Amino acid sequence: MKLVKTTQELMEYCKFASGFDYISVDTEFLREKTYFSKLCLIQLAVRSDNPEAAVIIDVLSPDIDLMVLKELFADKNILKVFHAARQDLEIFFQIFGSLPQPIFDTQIAAMVCGFGDQIGYDSIVKNILNESIDKSSRFTDWSKRPLSKKQLDYAIGDVTFLREIYEYLDGKLKENQRSTWVLEEMEILTSEDTYKIIPENMWKRIKTKSMSGKALGIIQELASFRELYAQTKNVPRNRVLKDEAILEICSIKPENSNDLKGLRSYNFTNKSNELNDGILQAVKKGLCRSLENQVVQINKKNIRKNSALSDMLKVLLKSKSEQIGVAQKLIATTSDLDQVAAGEIVEKIFCGWRYEVFGRDVSRLCEGKIGLKVINNKIVTFDICC
Repeated sequence: MKLVKTTQELMEYCKFASGFDYISVDTEFLREKTYFSKLCLIQLAVRSDNPEAAVIIDVLSPDIDLMVLKELFADKNILKVFHAARQDLEIFFQIFGSLPQPIFDTQIAAMVCGFGDQIGYDSIVKNILNESIDKSSRFTDWSKRPLSKKQLDYAIGDVTFLREIYEYLDGKLKENQRSTWVLEEMEILTSEDTYKIIPENMWKRIKTKSMSGKALGIIQELASFRELYAQTKNVPRNRVLKDEAILEICSIKPENSNDLKGLRSYNFTNKSNELNDGILQAVKKGLCRSLENQVVQINKKNIRKNSALSDMLKVLLKSKSEQIGVAQKLIATTSDLDQVAAGEIVEKIFCGWRYEVFGRDVSRLCEGKIGLKVINNKIVTFDICC
C-alpha cells in the first residue's frame, strides 16, 4: 500500500492502473457539519501482486491535483467497482462534473445474489471472505493529519477486499444469468440526473399529513429556500430548518419576527436576520402559490389506495423474492406497491428484469387472472379460470 501525496505520484498510478480490466474504489469523507461532503481520502486498488497495486490518495495534500483521475474514471474499458456507490459518485460528480463509467456496485449485486437488503460492507466481507473488519476507525476524523497506521489499514481494506468480493459476485451473476439485471441498476446510478439537486422539488421529501393548497405552497417555498440557503452557506439542511419546523411554520403562517419567535421547533434567537427574513419571504410566496396547488390537491384526493390489494401485492412480492433469491427492496418498495394499489403506474416494476420476475404477475393479480395460495408453507400463485 502506498500513500499518494503528489500529482506526479497520482499520474504514475493512473498509468499503471490503466492496464487493468477493473479498479476498486472507495472514499473517506466528512459531512456532519457541511452541506457538501468534504473529501479526505480516495482509495484505489487493482488486481495485482505489485505491492503498490493498492493506494490511498491524500486528497488534502497541497501538492496534488485530483483532475488527473478524471481520465482514468472516464475510461470505458476499465470497470470501476464500488460498494454502496451513491455517496462516492455524488462526490466525484461534484469534483469532476461527470461520473465514473462504467461502474459495478457490489451492494446491489449482493442484493441480486440473495444477500439481503442493502448489506453493509463488513457483513459482505464476513459472508463471502470469512474475514473481519476492525470498524473502530470508521467514524474517525479523516481530515486530521498525520493519519494513523490503524486508519490507513482500515481505509485500504475497503478496496483490497472489494476486489475479491467483486470477482465472487460477478461469477455468481454470470452463473445465474443475472448480469444484465445489475447493468440495468447501474444505468440509474450513472445517470447525472440522479445527482442533480433541484431545490424546487425538495418539498417532496417532507412527510406531512396536511396537504391543503396553502400548506403545500408554503412547504414548497420553504423547502426550496432551505436548500438554496444550505448550499450557499455549505451547512446541512436540517441545521438551517428542520422538517418539523417547516410543518409548524405551515400551521402558524408567521407574518413577522414576533410570530417566528413563538415557534417551538425554531430557535429564533440563534438564527441570523438573513435566515429569518428568508423564511418570512418564503411563507409569503407560499401563500401566493396556494391557488395553483388546489388542482394538485383535488387530484390527490381522488386517489385512494386499495388496502386489501396492497396487502396482496406485499405477499406476492415476498413470495417472488424468496423464489428467485433477490432482496425485496431491490424489486419494489412498499411505496411502489401502495401506488400500484391506488391505480398508478410505477414504471420500474413494469419494465426490464423486474417485469419478468414480478411485474407480469402484478398485472395478472390486479386483473384477477391469478390468485395466491399456500403449498408446503410457501406462498405460490395459481391461475384463475374465467
